[in-house]
Amino acid sequence: MAKLNRIRFRGPDYSAFMQYDDVILGHNRLSIIDLDHRSDQPLKYLHLTIVFNGEIYNYLDVRKTLQGKGYAFKTESDTEVICAAYLEYGVQCVNHLNGMFAFAIYNAKDKTLFGARDRLGKKPFYYSIHSRGFEFASQPSVIAMGNDFTVDQNALNFFLYCSYIPEPLCVYQEVRKLQAGCYFTYNITRRELLIKQYWDIDYRWEKKFTGTYADAVAELKLILKDAVNVRMHADVPIGVFLSSGIDSSLVAAIAADTHPDVKTFNIRFNEKGYDESVASAEIASIIGTRHHTIECSFREGLNMIENYGHYFDEPFADPSAIPGLLLAKHTKQYVTVALSGDGGDENFLGYHRYRWMDRINPVYSSPMLVRKAIAWLINLSPNYRHKLLSLTLTQKDLITLYLRICGGMDFSHLALSPEEVIPQGHPALDHVHKPVLEKISDYDLKTYLNEDINTKVDRSSMAYAVESRAPYLDYRVVEFARSLPSDFKMTGVVQKRILKDILFERIPEKIFKRPKAGFSVPLRSWFRHELKDYVYDNLTARNLADIPGIDADVSLNLIKEHMDGKWNRSQFIWSLLVLNQWKQMQPKLSAETILTPNHEPHHQ
Repeated sequence: MAKLNRIRFRGPDYSAFMQYDDVILGHNRLSIIDLDHRSDQPLKYLHLTIVFNGEIYNYLDVRKTLQGKGYAFKTESDTEVICAAYLEYGVQCVNHLNGMFAFAIYNAKDKTLFGARDRLGKKPFYYSIHSRGFEFASQPSVIAMGNDFTVDQNALNFFLYCSYIPEPLCVYQEVRKLQAGCYFTYNITRRELLIKQYWDIDYRWEKKFTGTYADAVAELKLILKDAVNVRMHADVPIGVFLSSGIDSSLVAAIAADTHPDVKTFNIRFNEKGYDESVASAEIASIIGTRHHTIECSFREGLNMIENYGHYFDEPFADPSAIPGLLLAKHTKQYVTVALSGDGGDENFLGYHRYRWMDRINPVYSSPMLVRKAIAWLINLSPNYRHKLLSLTLTQKDLITLYLRICGGMDFSHLALSPEEVIPQGHPALDHVHKPVLEKISDYDLKTYLNEDINTKVDRSSMAYAVESRAPYLDYRVVEFARSLPSDFKMTGVVQKRILKDILFERIPEKIFKRPKAGFSVPLRSWFRHELKDYVYDNLTARNLADIPGIDADVSLNLIKEHMDGKWNRSQFIWSLLVLNQWKQMQPKLSAETILTPNHEPHHQ
């Protein structure tokens, strides 16, 4: 039970394990559908036993189909439906499921495990093959317990580049992540693991939408309405995380139209630029929700920072995870499930960097010699922004530039060169006939959204046993968005065009004509004032020297640069604090252990 207790916070309603011969399955339950103990897990269905994390949103439709084929059910849960679907459809059962899920099914007849992860990677699945067999869990610390694991330097290099560890890597060499949209089979007798991908996005852009813009608006309305409505089904209270932005406002408006008395939640800090509460309250008043504004202080934020590593297990440095934790902590008083607006930017070209890439696109039609000459002149300026602009102009092409932007452009603190750290090649970036904006939004969906946003939302919400559901990550929304012409999503300076046109039918456009406050904590200010001693106490020269992959002297200079107010290095400082905190939580790991060469587990 020690392993279950490590992440009991993810499922505090019921914990249990079952053992069959040499197979042990354990589960912490967060009760959402069919609260009766008959739906507790591990759950048996004929000769199958399942452990399942997530929700199947279309389970009632799948259940009805399976009942027509002769299957019977003893519970009202979606868990049983997965087992019956597996008996009926085999490994193809995943194609019948619309949801967020990570599950494993033990088949006692043939001594195999079958499992899968949802299409967009909303729910995590870590696994390891070691001397005692095959082990899996929702978080890697569970697998690490009782095992003498080493640290994957390649994973740390990726973290230092982009502040998260991409799949299939894990911070431990001996642990890997099952990739989004994949299923696996594991033969216990032969100790053979087979992984196959069952879903991916259309990189070639072959299934293009051929209707008019008005047709697209009408169709997207229907898809979004159903995506929201199927996520409003639960046997526990449901709410919506409502910032003052386009994405969450549209989700909240759709939810309020069909479900009376919806609760909405927003978080505010006192620092200028971090308060969306007035606009959020106005939006809530228009759509008719019961709105809650959560006031957060520096002291509460510091408490989250100090306990951050307990919930995140791996180094992970997206600062918006902190308000995510605070929001979940306070929201739990009112609801157990909350809908979010995650995925709107990647699907509908919403990030500011997309507009910037669109603007700089014509510049890259100039010969490299011309760009280098302009860059040389700009670089004569002592201004740091000008030096970054100079660097921007000298990249090989727009894709190379974008990959560098994803790491923050400045790699001076790394022990390795940028070329050694920046990832090379991805299916999303390879197709020459697809516009650059479509390529990079595909890339973000498969990397940043999957590995940063989804990790952040899962860990921060489940830390307080709140289930977060994202209608924009319904695979039907994703596939439809990727079929649309680019100008349906972005035209000129108007981003998320089609979402805005749908939203403005419900909420006046003037409310959104204001600077958007980021969903983050004011780390820039805190690190210079309230947390200045905390930073210097933790990021000492000695501690930095113990972190492999960075130049400690350069890092100390960058920290000083931030403290002196010369440049905002808050993201860089936060990444180092996260990495140092994680390292302090690993008593068995020495610097020599961390530098051990990589050894990939053998998969057949």
